[in-house]
Amino acid sequence: MHLPFTGTAKGIRRATHAHGAGESGLGKLIELHAVNGAGDVMITVALASTVFFSVPTDEARGRVALYLAITMAPFTLLAPVIGPLLDRLPHGRRWAMAGAMLTRAVLAVTMSGAVATGGLELYPAALGVLVASKAYGVVRSAVVPRLLPPNFSLVKANSRVTLAGLLATGIAAPIGVAMQRIGPSWPLYGACALFLLGAYWALRMPHKVDSAKGERPAHLLTHGEKKPSLRTVGPAVLHGLQANAALRGLSGFLIFFLAFLLREHPLAGQSAAVSLGIVGVAAGVGNACGTAIGSLLRARGPEVIIATMILVELSAAVCAALFFSPAWVAVLGGVAGLSQALSKLSLDALIQRDVPEVVRTSAFARSETLLQMAWVAGGAIGIALPLNGSVGMGVAAAILATGAVLSVRGLLTAPRHPPAPRPPGARVT
Repeated sequence: MHLPFTGTAKGIRRATHAHGAGESGLGKLIELHAVNGAGDVMITVALASTVFFSVPTDEARGRVALYLAITMAPFTLLAPVIGPLLDRLPHGRRWAMAGAMLTRAVLAVTMSGAVATGGLELYPAALGVLVASKAYGVVRSAVVPRLLPPNFSLVKANSRVTLAGLLATGIAAPIGVAMQRIGPSWPLYGACALFLLGAYWALRMPHKVDSAKGERPAHLLTHGEKKPSLRTVGPAVLHGLQANAALRGLSGFLIFFLAFLLREHPLAGQSAAVSLGIVGVAAGVGNACGTAIGSLLRARGPEVIIATMILVELSAAVCAALFFSPAWVAVLGGVAGLSQALSKLSLDALIQRDVPEVVRTSAFARSETLLQMAWVAGGAIGIALPLNGSVGMGVAAAILATGAVLSVRGLLTAPRHPPAPRPPGARVT
């Protein structure tokens, strides 16, 4: 006897396990990341309904500012600790991912009683969810290189993982909205169920996920000649990080700034909800297209891709500032999604190419932590600005211009060949 969804489930399994991903274990990580994305968006729906949509604009702005102060500000202090802490758990990555899932399952239930009232107890729980989510992201980035199928580039593997998360988010978001209509706690109950499933799947990942053979910690800056760092093992990686930090900062900025701007000044002829939906869909489509394009590029010329993307997005931001209109807002959202996806995939390719195996896994953890901090900083700027479209787009252009000045020349002139292999224990200078 076959249930109605049996055929769909088998089709999804064939897609996630294609081209050797099933044998290597990458397919299981793809499915796990889809569950993670669906659970996160369920919590986002519940929090957005409580903090943003349920009150007038002025009060919502105060609530979001409070949310940033109680959750994002402490996170900027905790984020630098996540990478070094996870460096101490190289043999427990499955348990780390499962722990991040279980933590969010418990916190989702904890928040279910507070979403209706918007009480202060909601915010510490939201901070815990944020930290657990980013910890999962750091571990997931470190795990991917261990699960590459034969003849599979890291950019292609990350494209598959990211695309699965985006698709799951797109499916779960309307389900979460429908559940929210039943009651404000229901999306959190759904998130709890998804994270419990994710914890179980995390523990069923292949044992090689916990292998740390030949690894050493990496540092974002140089702390002495005997310690490998991203600056010393590949200048292109450092410049790629600078560009990606600007793009990630812009993402955080646009999310918060446009959320309030479009609520107060919707797109012509549209409601606030529809206006936010249009920009959100544009960004989602751009992100999905960037991920799909990245899987086809096969990591060719990652420096050129990153430099091109930040310049293209800078051009879109400048046009949005000079000719501010609903169309340009939507265009900027789409270009932002496309640029962020392609640039992050290209950064992954740079780390794979230029960072030696002994520090590569740790490098992924450190770079992800830096990018999350950039997102937090961008979000803080977005909530603090006055609701003036041209001014906001001008600030967006300034964020991107700073990243471009710091990174583009270095990306285009950096050596494009991996550094010569060094014997174990040799100094990295």
